[in-house]
Amino acid sequence: MSKLYIVPTPIGNLEDITFRAISVLKEVDFILAEDTRTSGKLLKHFEIAAQMHSHHMHNEHKSIEGVLHRIKNGETCALISDAGTPAISDPGFLLTRACVENNIEVDCLPGATAFVPALVNSGLPNDKFVFEGFLPVKKGRQTRLLLLAEETRTMIFYESPHKLIKTLGHFVTYFGAERRLSVSRELTKMFEETIRGTAKEVLDHYTNKPPKGEIVIVVRGKN
Repeated sequence: MSKLYIVPTPIGNLEDITFRAISVLKEVDFILAEDTRTSGKLLKHFEIAAQMHSHHMHNEHKSIEGVLHRIKNGETCALISDAGTPAISDPGFLLTRACVENNIEVDCLPGATAFVPALVNSGLPNDKFVFEGFLPVKKGRQTRLLLLAEETRTMIFYESPHKLIKTLGHFVTYFGAERRLSVSRELTKMFEETIRGTAKEVLDHYTNKPPKGEIVIVVRGKN
């Protein structure tokens, strides 16, 4: 039966892929990948030979119509990103919405998402939380931070290593130097680490030890 599968892929450790994910990727007619070079290594490792096409933030508006046409004509498609679950700070929302609007079945498999282990191992309250993803780079950043300064739920952010110190500095300014937070880096990979402390303590740590790799920041909400 034709449909769109949303398939999470490992965020680092290849053993984190599910048996079902491998099965689906082997059975679909074609795969949409954020970066075909990166995903090609994953598919080769698991001996997946399905046809693969590029689908990323720069071409997704143009490629959606062709994808819908193929699915409507009986083909099955799997969408994957470089790592984690598609549509979580990655391409996927536009295609999913288009399928829903066209009465095409969408099946999202459970699997790896970086913010879940970062939240759980932060030691911060996780009964209620808000996922913010990447903060605005320039326009709207101050407005967003002023609003989040009053947020009482635990907050989760994604950040690149070269912007981490700037972001932590903003947290000190807008949330206060004593606000508790954690930074998880390179989750599931060889050099995985989580640094916990006040905003000022964590900022000092990474000022003296510049970070590398994928980063998730978890910040306690306002008491």
